[in-house]
Amino acid sequence: MGISQYIKEIGRGARGAKPLTREQATDLFGQVLDGTVTDLEIGGFCLAMRIKGETPEEMAGFLDATHARLNLIPAGERALVVLPSYNGARKLPVLTPLLALLLAREGLPVLVHGSASETSRVLASNVLTALGHAPMTAIRPVASGEVAFAPTELLNPALKRLLDVRRVVGLRNPGHSVVKLMQPTAGPCVVVASYTHPEYARVMGETFELTGMTALLSRGLEGEVVSDPRRTAQIDGFVRGVRTELQSQQAGTASEVPGLPKEIDVATTADYTRRVLAGELPVPEAIATQVRHITQLALASHA
Repeated sequence: MGISQYIKEIGRGARGAKPLTREQATDLFGQVLDGTVTDLEIGGFCLAMRIKGETPEEMAGFLDATHARLNLIPAGERALVVLPSYNGARKLPVLTPLLALLLAREGLPVLVHGSASETSRVLASNVLTALGHAPMTAIRPVASGEVAFAPTELLNPALKRLLDVRRVVGLRNPGHSVVKLMQPTAGPCVVVASYTHPEYARVMGETFELTGMTALLSRGLEGEVVSDPRRTAQIDGFVRGVRTELQSQQAGTASEVPGLPKEIDVATTADYTRRVLAGELPVPEAIATQVRHITQLALASHA
């Protein structure tokens, strides 16, 4: 059938565009993932949504279509903690591997998933590999106390292709929002999500409420889900869609974080991570707080 009728609705500009229903969004995104539409239609969809912006109902529909097509991680004994990682290091080291390994030390199964958005950045997958955690090559359970990294294409190759459209048109698209919110498991999980702009915080929070997900939402570190160790950010928790404020934002940015390296390369970041885990350097308080909240949400997801 194609998606031209949907593009006609969403492609009328920021003021004239009409939002899609959840059912329409599910159908549209399903056709995109199934590869039944042309490259021109995909480009039109991506550009139209970039101008219009996603509503919570549209995001819920995109997630419905995605979840129906994911290669799901089998359920384990404990709720799986899901850490999307798609941005990598810019000015500060990528600390998502540290967060993942601290959560695993609490006995939780942890899945990090992602792919390269910009080849020049140091990614969480690079650091995890340096720490002895090679990417998964097949779908399998994640054990309690284990950190596993799944490339996006392992979870859904079509989703990875949609992310790669950015390399052609130069703009993010709804696929970049979906990967930060999706639940890639057949069992209970806690999705750890982050935002950079306040408007995304509103849409992401309302999407969690609408879909009944268990999640943690806060401002992240340069697009990564790990807390910025220099700041005290607002943190909201969701248990089956019910929101609770876990921490309020405090003003100010610390000029120094004890032990945090200035360099962002793989070797330096891996060494810093090892030293924190070994107790040679302190765990940044913002990240320690994040670990406590995620652990509590993981327990609540089974209650």
